[in-house]
Amino acid sequence: MDKLTKKLIQRFKTNDPFVIAKGLNINVKFESFHDGTRGLYYRVLRRRFIVIHEGLDDTWKRFICAHELGHDRLHNGLNRFWLDEHSFFTPGKFEREATEFAVLLLSKGTQISDCTTIYEAALNAGIPVEFAHYLEKFVSCSNMERSEYDGILS
Repeated sequence: MDKLTKKLIQRFKTNDPFVIAKGLNINVKFESFHDGTRGLYYRVLRRRFIVIHEGLDDTWKRFICAHELGHDRLHNGLNRFWLDEHSFFTPGKFEREATEFAVLLLSKGTQISDCTTIYEAALNAGIPVEFAHYLEKFVSCSNMERSEYDGILS
């Protein structure tokens, strides 16, 4: 996955998922969802689409676009919805992989070593704090402390 994100960043000279999606000829649209859906990825007749809930803030829109881009790059041929998790069950394999892809893509080029907490590092990278723990898989966080978010998000 690291090679894939590096390759995309080198090819498009950015880690902006909207620019990358456009460069890959993926249509990005914004719609209103009322069922807790934040975004979705689908293909119709060889055309690819990412649809993002228009009511999200810019950080979430960027993250959802990166997540759905992960589905395009990692799960070719599958239409997967990125739905809010309203249970204590762990997300499925495809959702976890797409989230890891998004975190890896968005964290590239971000100065993480200057951050004091993993949550600060996530915010600097434009990653919602709910997914900060994914950063620990990809960066050395030994110099970082946990913060007040620990009890809330665990």
